Amino acid sequence: MTDRRLTPANARVAHVALRGQVSAPRFTKGAARLVTVPAADLLHAPGGRRERQLLMGDSVTCLEDHKGWSFVQAARDGFVGYLRSDQLCWEGDDDTPPTHRVSARATHLYPTPDFKAHELALLSQGARLHVLGRDGRFAQTPQGFVPAAHLTPLDQPAIDPVGVADLFLGTPYLWGGNSVSGIDCSGLVQAGCLTCDIACPGDSDLQQASLGTDLPDDAPLQRGDLLFWKGHVAWVVDAGTLLHANVHHMAVAYEPLHDAIDRIARQGDGPVTARKRLKGLRDV
Repeated sequence: MTDRRLTPANARVAHVALRGQVSAPRFTKGAARLVTVPAADLLHAPGGRRERQLLMGDSVTCLEDHKGWSFVQAARDGFVGYLRSDQLCWEGDDDTPPTHRVSARATHLYPTPDFKAHELALLSQGARLHVLGRDGRFAQTPQGFVPAAHLTPLDQPAIDPVGVADLFLGTPYLWGGNSVSGIDCSGLVQAGCLTCDIACPGDSDLQQASLGTDLPDDAPLQRGDLLFWKGHVAWVVDAGTLLHANVHHMAVAYEPLHDAIDRIARQGDGPVTARKRLKGLRDV
């Protein structure tokens, strides 16, 4: 059975890779585009519910523009959905592919290299920008100026996904969220993984199926491990602590590991369904 979240096809168009697998009036390779707004909701249908969010500089393959909506597949995780067409530009239009990511919790985009200038936008950790050069303590980008201290080159991945997730501590819980304005459990895991160059899907069931290797029930847990429940996932900070975006706190929060396991079971969401260890993490 195909997973609708990862299948680039709708009633009007499908990606050429699906020829012979799905029926569609038209097949296309699509076109590469970039997200141009701080955060864009990737929707189930035009005007529909949020599936995930994409951040400034994220790349998508656009399969169709129709009545102000673009049907796209996200490059970072293969998620499919609809974005407003005015939130995208043609990738390569200005020959400025992203070179850096926002590595601070958040940063501001300014019209001039002046901290007293009125900011243009708030950019979340993970947003991607093309740096044209430096002007004092600012990096110049096509969109404006960003404090250089808040940026890291894309070819310098982080090594501690839990440390990345900690940047979101206190962020409000938001179903389908992927930014410092709001994030959910799988968004928090994806933020940590992608910043460390670990491929990661967008939803917790897909993460459980694809991330890391299974740990025996009696194996000691260590920083960077993941615990899964049906519909939920949490980072292991240490043998006794979790970090997760959760509805109980309505925020990203630390929680004693055994307290969380007992609480989640008591509220009717069942036991831990998987304990996973990511591959290739260095000691931190």
